[in-house]
Order: sequence, then structure tokens, then C-alpha cells
Amino acid sequence: MTTTSSGVVPEAVPEATGAEAGRRPPLVSVALAAGLGLACEILLLRLFSIVQFHHTAYMVISLSLLGYGASGTLLAVTRRWWMTRLRRLFPWCLTLFGLSAVGCFAVAQRIAVHPEELLWSPGQVLWMVVLYLLLAVPFFFLGLSIGSALMGFSVDRVYAADLGGAGVGTLLVVGLLWVAAPGDALRLLAVAGLLAALVGAWELDRQTLGRTAFLLLAAVGIYLVPSAWVDPQPSSYKGLTQALRVQGAKLVEERSSPLALVSVVESGEVPLRHAPGLSLAAPQGPPEQVGVFVDAEALLPILRWQPERLEYLGYSTAALPYAMGEPEEVLVLGAGGGVEVARALHHGAESVVGVEIDPQIVDLVRTEYGEFSGDLYRRPEVEVVVEDVRGYAATESHRFDLVVLAAVGGYGGGGPALAALAESYLHTVEAFDAYLDLVEPGGLLTATVHVKNPPRDAVKLAATAIRALEHRTESDPAASLALIRSWQTATLVVKRGRLSAAEIEGLREFGRERFFDPIHYPGMSEEEANRYNRLPEPLFHRAVASLFGAERDRFLERYKFDVRPTTDDRPFFHQFFRWRTLGELAAARGSGGLSLLEAGYLVLIVTLLQAVILGFVLIVAPLVVLRRDGAAGLRGRVVVYFGALGLGFLLLEVAFLQKLILVLNHPVYSAAVVLASFLVFAGLGSALAPRARRLWGDRAVLWLAAGIIGVGAGDLAVLGAFSGAVAGASMTARIAFTISLVAPLAFLMGMPFALGLGALKERAEDLVPWAWAINGCASVVSPIVATLLAVHHGFGFVVLLGLAAYAVAGFCRIRPVRTAAAAPTPSP
Repeated sequence: MTTTSSGVVPEAVPEATGAEAGRRPPLVSVALAAGLGLACEILLLRLFSIVQFHHTAYMVISLSLLGYGASGTLLAVTRRWWMTRLRRLFPWCLTLFGLSAVGCFAVAQRIAVHPEELLWSPGQVLWMVVLYLLLAVPFFFLGLSIGSALMGFSVDRVYAADLGGAGVGTLLVVGLLWVAAPGDALRLLAVAGLLAALVGAWELDRQTLGRTAFLLLAAVGIYLVPSAWVDPQPSSYKGLTQALRVQGAKLVEERSSPLALVSVVESGEVPLRHAPGLSLAAPQGPPEQVGVFVDAEALLPILRWQPERLEYLGYSTAALPYAMGEPEEVLVLGAGGGVEVARALHHGAESVVGVEIDPQIVDLVRTEYGEFSGDLYRRPEVEVVVEDVRGYAATESHRFDLVVLAAVGGYGGGGPALAALAESYLHTVEAFDAYLDLVEPGGLLTATVHVKNPPRDAVKLAATAIRALEHRTESDPAASLALIRSWQTATLVVKRGRLSAAEIEGLREFGRERFFDPIHYPGMSEEEANRYNRLPEPLFHRAVASLFGAERDRFLERYKFDVRPTTDDRPFFHQFFRWRTLGELAAARGSGGLSLLEAGYLVLIVTLLQAVILGFVLIVAPLVVLRRDGAAGLRGRVVVYFGALGLGFLLLEVAFLQKLILVLNHPVYSAAVVLASFLVFAGLGSALAPRARRLWGDRAVLWLAAGIIGVGAGDLAVLGAFSGAVAGASMTARIAFTISLVAPLAFLMGMPFALGLGALKERAEDLVPWAWAINGCASVVSPIVATLLAVHHGFGFVVLLGLAAYAVAGFCRIRPVRTAAAAPTPSP
């Protein structure tokens, strides 16, 4: 069967003998099934990002592997029974995939799963287990179909069809998402499963008339399922859901692509007023707005262009750089609906360049809401570039007076709580260094974040900017940085050079008139902090001041929250949790202490626990109970070897998937290209594994482990040196770079699993299914472990741990039976 941990393994199950072995294998239907499996994984990434949040990628990979692994266990313990019914069961498995793909997701939408409530509702753990099992069902049926084909027919041909279909499926689903909404794409994949069943039935027995009628009825039934059942329904905690609860609010348009689901909300009765941190001294509120929600959460409003109503734009902390100078050329990174572009024009900028990755949003502002927005994106002084922010920063040579990193805000409650595991390559040390390259000497860079108390976001933003400034010889961090806060937002300003007395006075006057509190500026005293938005102590000022002193490292280590600078290797800007504070937070639960614990992190821990338990119960335990025979002396070595391979493969796969987001500019693109590359090239390696054994004998795995360690370490170094530069290349070049990086590593990684199973089959064939299950169980847990480790130690550490797992496998390898004709050299 196919899994992303080890590819398709010829030795996993013995080939059939008798009638089926001589028949033509169902190659086309196997290719369709393999492609559907990977397409479903990527589609679930999109669906989860809308219903919950996109960083649930680890859960998607884990649950698909749980389904595949459980199917392998069933096939292993029912092999003889299954083989006598293969021709009937094979198309039925594909049929059940098609029906369950829609049915299970529709049922899942009716389950009240709210990870945010884990803090006060432990019963959510049970519902998460139910959801986990439910969404693994379609992958279970796909695993049964592919695994039974491998058992019943010529392995080599089925293997080739499996690899080809999987590789194509991962890429085609991205194209499908450009033309179909996620719910419609799910229907199409389900119908494709029925088509694969029909093709499989025809390939196996050519008796398809009755089955054709049934499958046609099933396909019609899939399209008769109400849209509300399969279209993603965002969590009640997401911003879009909360906005639509406002009286008179209505959803007027939706657009979908692999990048995002864009939802447009208008409110005729209760005006939408999105102005984070607006000063209480503002003379007026914002003009009429249209809400544009990205994946049902991030709100990017479009303003009605009314110059007389734009004065409010000068009364939020984001207007600070305009009070410190008069920038003529402004760059807005993350233009969205145009608020920051409008702010720059309102303050007299002569030219504004806006960078926005999603063409759907740019088109909305230009077309449907062109007149509403005063043709903001068609004005002669405004240029809009559709490109990824980091890619633009890596290639643009023009310098600006002011560079604005636009804030992206949620409408309501759930987002920040679950954002701890959302990677953000826009707020890293490397990103700030690239942004400063776009600033004229003497110009300004600014960024705005929401604030939390105790201080977290603003402190981490300052720490990240300070680290970037320290990399630049012309900068003095303490003299180049200013930070100010309101009741809801904090804005950072970084100058390429030292802040002047006039700029500092502009900041102070801006704060006094709008009741904003300075956090830091050169020469600031503690008495100036905490005057308007008062806390018991000037916590923000003291925390940021500690970042400049000799005791900074000690402060970062002892602070109750993780506010270390964010890097491309550890891009979790909103992750602040530290284990040592858990007891203190729990003790303060009666006074709201648990609200300081990021729910996203708690979801990760719960998912890890359920993956361990379910993986053991569904994959390992049945084979432990039913396969008591075999070489007992090999059991320990089998556990270590195949467990290390399962852990190592997925640790490396998930780490490179995440690190290559920076290169491919989006999680969906990264998942498609990286998963396809790992699967196809690991499969090719598995196919050529016998040659490695003939060449190196029982040292083959040891030499392969050494090769994997060398290539993996080299890939890590190449990514560190060139990923930022490659991010600005064409998509074709970035895909080619990704494949060239992944292919050699994946090719080598595909061999040890096949070699180990081949050797085990020679020595103790009854232990083969058990080894397969051990590998599957480790694979189920690995994606979650990888994310957990990356949060605290970075993806580079995850790569190194994955390489270490291969080193363990190399020294605990399963040696094949020696023969007189080809006795290998004694192993160390």
C-alpha cells in the first residue's frame, strides 16, 4: 500500500499464487486510487484551514497515515480470506472511498468539535478522537484497494502505477482548486473514486453492467447531497462566523483558489467598523466598510473612498511613522483591501506600491468595489504588485522612504488563541533584514501587532527587529527603534540610521494627542510610560528595555513567555507557551489564568496523545495479539529499526514541507510539490533497493544511512543559504529547486525500508506484518512530534533528529540470510 512514510513496498505482503497471479493487474484504477489519496490529503489541508486553521497540516498527514496503516493491519491478518475475494472486494473498496470521502466529511461537519474549548471543556477530547477516526476512513478504504492489488498481482507493475498516479494527483488537485471551490472539489474527488471503482471492475472481470448502474446512481447521490453538508462551515469562533451574526450582515460573494477562500460581507443595518486600536480622541469613526475575510478569519476591509471621512486613519498607532516624517514613496507589504494604501495617500504620499499575494483580493478592489473604493487600485500614484511579500523583498532593488508591514487582524475571538502553531515568515529576523534593504538610508520600516497582557506580541516583535538590526553594521538598535501602544495595538518603527530629535518629538506629540503610551524611544524614561492605557506597572517598557541591556539573554530565558526572536527556522511568531509556566497558569485558572495558554498548543498535545493511542490500538496491537509466532530474538531489533525508519522519514518530510513554504510561498503549494517529490522518488529508491543489496550486501543500509545523513545535512545548508534568494524566482524555478533538493534525499530514504522487509522476510516472514505496523505507528505519530519539536527548537533541529533516526536504523539493521554465492563483508 502507499504511505508517505515508506512508499509502496513490494516485500510488505507476499504475492498471490494461483488464479490472480497470472491475471492482468488493475493498473489504471490503482493509479487513480493513489492519486486520489494524495489529492485528498491536500484538499483536507484547505478544508481544515477554512473550518479551523491551516497549521492543522500535521493532523491531516497523521490521520491519512492512520487510515493507511490500519488497512495494512487488516490485510495482514485476513490475507488468505481477502485473496479469495479480491476481484469483488477491490472495486468495492474504491466505491466506499468515494462514498465515505463525502459522507465522513459531511458527518464531521455536524460534530461539535471546538478545540478552543479544550481549556474548559475536557469533553472536546472525545469529539476530537471521533473526528480523527472519521476522517481516516476514506484513507482506510484506499489503503485496502492498493494493498490488495499489491498482494494479488505483479508487484512491479502495480508499484509503477501507484507511484505515477500519486505523483500526478498531488499536482492536479492544486489546479483543481483554481477552478472549483473546496466543497465542489471534494465532490469531484468522490466521483473520481467511483470512476476508479468502475475502471477497476472492468479491468478485473469485464462484468460491469450492473455495477455501472449502481455507481452512476451513487454519483448522482453525491451531487444531490446538500451543499451545506460538504461546503466547509467555519468554526463558530472564526471571524467570518461572528461577523455574520451581526444584524443585517450578509455574505454577498465568495471566491476560492488554492491560496484562500475569500468571503465578502456587507452590513446594511449595523455598520462594519474595523479600526483596531483607534484612539478615543479620534474626531470620527471610519467610513462605510466592506469586510473581506480570508479563510473565514483574517479581516481585510475595503473602505468607501470619502476623503472627508479618512481622518480616523491618523488616530491609530499604525499612523506613527507619518507623525515622525513625511514619506513620499511608500511600500505596503500585504496591501489586502487597501487600508494601509489609503493611509499613505491620506498622509500625503506621492507614490504607493502595494504588494498582495492573492489576486482575488486585488481584483475585488479593482472591479466589484472599484467605484466604492474610489478606484484605489487604479489611481495613477498607486501600483499594486501581485506577489508574495518575501519573494518581492528578495528581488526588488528600489528603495522607499517608508516600508509598511501591514497588520492582518481577525474580527473576533478564535484566531489568536489557535494561532500559536501558524507559521509566519513575514515576522522573522531574516524577513526584517530583507525589509530594511528596501528602506532608503534615513527611511523607516514599521509593523503593527495586536497587544496582549502580560506583554508578548509587542516584545517579540521588538526582539525580532533588534536581532535584525544587530546583523547590520550601520544600525544602533537602541537608537534606531521606537515602539508605541494603544489599548489594543502596538506599532514598531525602525529607522535606517539614528532617530533624530525631531522624529522623537513627533512621536511624543503623537502619543500625547491620541492618548497612546510610548514603550521605547532613545532616551525615554520609565516615568513617560504607562500614562494613558494604564497597567499596575509599566510592564511593556520594562520588558522592551531589557532587550537592549547586557542581561537580555537572561531576560529572554527567565521571562514567563517565549518572546525570543522569530526566525525562518522557528517561524511561530504567535507561540509564547513555556512548559514551566503551566502549573502557574493552571493554579490561576479561577481568575482566568488558562486564557493565557495558547489553545493551539494544547490541541497539538491532545492530538499527539490520541495519535499514539489510536496508532497502537489500530495498527500494532492486533498484530501483537494475532502474530505470536516468529523469531522472538528479532523482535527488539524489528521495533527499533522499523520504528526509527517511520519516525525519521516523517520528521524529514514534515520539516522540509514547512521549510519549503518560504520557497513556494504557500502551505498548499509546498504540500503538493514536497509530498509528490518525496513519494515518487522514495518509491523509485524502493524499486532499486535490491541493486543496493547486491552491491553492498548486508552493509547496504549502513551506507545508505550515511548517504541520507550527508545529503540531508547538505540540503539543510543549501536551504539556509539560498531559500531567501530563490523565493523571488519564477514559480517554475522554485518548483525545480524544490524537486532538485528533495529528490536525492527521498531516493535514498526509500531504500532502507524495502531492504529491511526483504531481509526480514528471509529470516522470519511472520514478523513482516508486525514490522510494517511498527513503521506505520511511528509514521502516525511523527508529524505531530515534528511540529512540537519545531515550535521550541526549530525545523533545523527536526531535520537533525530525523537524520539521527536513520543513523539508529543503520546500526540496528536487519541482516539478510547469507548465501555462499554472495557472502557480504563482515559488518562493523
